[in-house]
Parts: sequence; C-alpha cells; structure tokens
Amino acid sequence: MQKTLEFPDLLRLLDDRATAFRAAVAAAPSLDVQVPTCPEWTLLDLAQHIGEGRRAWAATIAAGPDATAKSAAPGAPVAPREREAQQAWLAASTQELVDALREAGPERGCWTWWGASQSPQTCGAVARHQLQEIAMHTYDAQLALGAPQSLPVEVALDGVEEFLSTCCATPSAWPHQPTAFDFHAIEGRSWRLTVDGDGARFTRIPAPGTASGTAPATAAGASVHGTASELVLFMYDRIPAASLQINGDAGLIDLLRAWEPEE
Repeated sequence: MQKTLEFPDLLRLLDDRATAFRAAVAAAPSLDVQVPTCPEWTLLDLAQHIGEGRRAWAATIAAGPDATAKSAAPGAPVAPREREAQQAWLAASTQELVDALREAGPERGCWTWWGASQSPQTCGAVARHQLQEIAMHTYDAQLALGAPQSLPVEVALDGVEEFLSTCCATPSAWPHQPTAFDFHAIEGRSWRLTVDGDGARFTRIPAPGTASGTAPATAAGASVHGTASELVLFMYDRIPAASLQINGDAGLIDLLRAWEPEE
C-alpha cells in the first residue's frame, strides 16, 4: 500500500537534506560558483535563498492559521560569506523551521501559496513541500560542484505525489482534449494525473506488473517511466524528458508543462 511520509519522517528528512545542502556549499571552491539549474544564481545566492526561505516559512507557521499572506522573517540576517559563520546561519535557519513545524503539529492550518489543489493548507502539507524544496536545491548545489546525487528514494517517492497534488492538481479547466498522464517509478509505485474540463487531479494506480488495486479502465495519453528521483527531477525541470522513458504521445507532456492554470 502506498503511504505518504509521516510528519516525524518529514522533519527528519528535511533536516537530512538541509545537512546535505550545507555539505555541498562547504565543499565548493568558491561561493561565486554558478548554479546551472538556477540561472543567474551563484552558490551564495542559493544559500541566501535557502536561509531566508526557511526563516520566512517558520514565521508564516508561527503566525497561525489566520494569516492571509506569507510572513517576512523579522530581522533575518544576510547570509555570511565566511564559511563557518555561513554554515551556522544555514543550520539555524533550518532549525527555526523544524521547531516551528514541530510546535504547530501537522494538522494546524497555515497560509500556503497553493489554494484549490489536492494538498491541504496545513503545517503538515507545508512540511511536505519544504522537504521537496530543500531536496531540489541540494541537488542544485551538488550539480554546481559537478557531483549531483539522486534524491533519497523515500524523499523522491513522496515527491512525485507531492508535486502532482500541490503543483498540478487544480479546478481550472484543461484547455485541450481530455487525457491522462501516468507516472511509473521503477521502485514500484505509480500515479495517474487526469486532465479534462473539470481540471486536473491525481490518483494512485497499480504499478505495472502488480496485482494490487484496480487498474484504470482507459489507457493514458502518455506515460513516463523512470526512477522516483528521475521523475521528480524531471517535474522540477532539473533533467530533460530524454532522461526518461516516455510512451504514448510525448507531445502531451509538452502541453502539460506549458499549461498555466488560473487556479
């Protein structure tokens, strides 16, 4: 049975990926190294983004469920260039976020930038998305050093579903012929994104070659196969479509990636 990560696991993995991010930055020969997947950003810019972002989300969570916008981190210092001070600053930023999430708990409401998606507006959903953000930027930092690593499997498996539920699911009408997209991770999990006049919504489906669950009655217009890490990296535009196996109408993938729903 497919399960989402439990809240304690989200916090554990968020800290793990933040530690990996700091390790990548610490190993860089210079903070002026360009980050290929974040155009016009250096590692220093990326570190600033990570530190400021974690502090801002900590403040947003602390503001409670009645907040109507993302909060600014009060008096957040600029990322130091000196390595030891920067490492401490980044670690403190992550700790602020983890502490705020732990104190709030997964069920408490929280302002989020996603509205009518399949992800709830809760601190648990924020933790889930924050894990994917730090995982992506850890990959970015590693890539800048020429040593990118695959996402940990449990992070990536949850990341596929988190992306579909948060970034893809919408009530905005699909402006093309109704269709479906299947995403198959070789680790044994699969998902379907259905798009039509009612919008986009994801469901879990049986992985190819398994007997668990009920398979969809109709074939997908396009299906994407790869490791869970490859699927997430593709979804976040870190690797090209050629890095995966795509069956069916590959042009549909281009339509999906170009689609900008109103909600």
